[in-house]
Order: sequence, then C-alpha cells, then structure tokens
Amino acid sequence: MRSSSRKKEWRRDGFLPTLRRKNKIMKNCSGIIYVVLLVTLSMALAVTYIPGIMFLGSWVTPPVALFIGLLFAIVFGQPFPDFNKKISKKLLQYSVVGLGFGMNIEASLASGKDGMLFTIISVFGTLLIGWLIGRKLLNVDRNTSYLISSGTAICGGSAIAAIGPVIKAKDSEMSVALGTVFVLNAIALFIFPVIGKSLGLDELQFGTWAAIAIHDTSSVVGAGAAFGEEALNVATTIKLTRALWIIPVAFLTSFIFRTKGSKVNIPWFILFFVLAMVVNTYILCDYPQVGTVISGISRKCLTITMFFIGASLSLGVLKQVGVKPLVQGVLLWILISVGSLLSIMLL
Repeated sequence: MRSSSRKKEWRRDGFLPTLRRKNKIMKNCSGIIYVVLLVTLSMALAVTYIPGIMFLGSWVTPPVALFIGLLFAIVFGQPFPDFNKKISKKLLQYSVVGLGFGMNIEASLASGKDGMLFTIISVFGTLLIGWLIGRKLLNVDRNTSYLISSGTAICGGSAIAAIGPVIKAKDSEMSVALGTVFVLNAIALFIFPVIGKSLGLDELQFGTWAAIAIHDTSSVVGAGAAFGEEALNVATTIKLTRALWIIPVAFLTSFIFRTKGSKVNIPWFILFFVLAMVVNTYILCDYPQVGTVISGISRKCLTITMFFIGASLSLGVLKQVGVKPLVQGVLLWILISVGSLLSIMLL
C-alpha cells in the first residue's frame, strides 16, 4: 500500500509537473522558432527590392517556403493553429486579387480559353470517377468520398468548404477530406514544375495542366509562379474560372443529396480578382508600373502564404487522413493528372 501511495505521490509531485513544464517549454520554443522563420522569410523577400543585395533573397521561392513550413510542422507541431489557418486563407485571397493587377484581362482570356473545354469535361468527369473509386472500389463513406471528389474536381479546400454544409457533412468528414487534399497539394507544388520542365511543356501547356490537375488555388498559383510568368497567368485564370463551378455544383449537389435550406459559400475574392484585371487593363494602362508593383508585392505575399500552409500540415493531420480516403485521393489525382496531360500534349 505504501509503495502504491508513493508512486501516486511521485506522479503528482514529480513526474507529471515535470512533464507539463517540459511541454510548456517545448511549446514556447516552437512558437519562438515559428516567429524567427517567418521574420527570416519576410526579410529575405524584402531585400529582393534592394539593388546590390537582391541575390540574398533569391533562395526564397514558393516551394522552399512550403518545405520550411512542412518541416517545422512535422518537427515542432502547430504552436498557433488558429492564427495559421486564418492568415493563410486571407493572405491567399489578397495575394490572388493583387496578382490581377499584373494581368491583362483580354490577353488572359485569350490564353485561357483553350483550357475551358478541359475544365468543363474534367469537373464532371472527376466527380464521376471519384464516385466510382471511392464508393464502388474502396467503400469510402459517401460524404467523405464526395468531398474528396469535389475538392479534386474544382478547387481543393474552397470547394470542400462550400460543398460540406450542402451535404451536411460532419466535422470529421470535412477534416479527412481537407487533410487528403492538403497532403496532395503540398506534393503537387514540388513535383509539377519539375515534371513540366522535364517533359518540355511550354508555359501555356503547363499553366493549363496545373489549373486542371492541382487541387487548390494556392498550389496552382505557386506552381505556375515557379514555372514562368505566362504559366502563372494562364494557371490563375483557368483555375479561378474553374472555381466558379462551386456554385452550380453546390446547387446540383443539394438535389442529388436532397438537402434543403443549405447555405452555399461563394468565393467572392474571385470577382475582385477579375475586377483587378479590368482596372489594370483599362484604367492603369498608362501607368503599368503601378500594376507591376502591386503584383510583385502579391507574389511575395503568396510565398509567405506557402509557409503558413506548410506549417498547417502536422503529423496529426497525416494520421487523421487514414488509408482509404488517401488512396482515393491519390488514384483520382493520378488519373486526372495523366489524362489531362496527355490531352494537352496531343491536342
């Protein structure tokens, strides 16, 4: 009895308080490291505007920022999860709108029109293939399977966030779908520019392929920026046009799932992106330096966004995804990527 009592006292007075102190110290240290990394990346991007030392910040690219965020999250976890989630979403939207000030709407529509047919076919084709793989082949639950398919078909996390309330998805189903798409997004940002260059794709081809085959707007813009200026413009235009399919797909989903009174979340920032292109084309046409400055700053903000997105992917998110939903996401992603790539290269 005395031995048992001593063990309890040791746990209460010795081990548990020590463990709590260590956890608190680790959390504080991870927070400090997080801030140091963020400040370092921001300063490196800032020096690219200073003549003579611009090269000091040239190493900070969207893939590098994403990798640093991923590495931090896997090693240290998430010290500021709520802040990370909010700032990455807002900064991405502001960055996309800012990119519009560096684009000519007439030129963008002309270069992106060839990708519209691929967009229409791929959206509904992806939803159908996703249903076959998820429900018939892997027996993933209905809501999770549909959310993964919707995220792959339209625009990743934004589509999942919009479709989720329509089908009355549970938080756990939303988390698994978002986690699956998020993991594949991170991979795509690294490998797509490499694959595109190794296959000798031109910027129009790569921009079209990235917009169709990569889930989230953030990774599409990041991959396009890593490949080239025209690729960025084409990828952004087609992807944001694709994102507008959230609205008809959400309404169609409400009939398929027979849900009433569901709210559809419309990504309004897309309209501001179009408005920015219009302003740059017809109002700032005599002052091109203004649009250049705004779009340049937006690209820097986009790079920082990649760090925030990478820092959101912890080991907990990876464990939560599970095997079957991830297999559905990977198979669907490979089919869409290979199919769209072959179509673009052959047509």
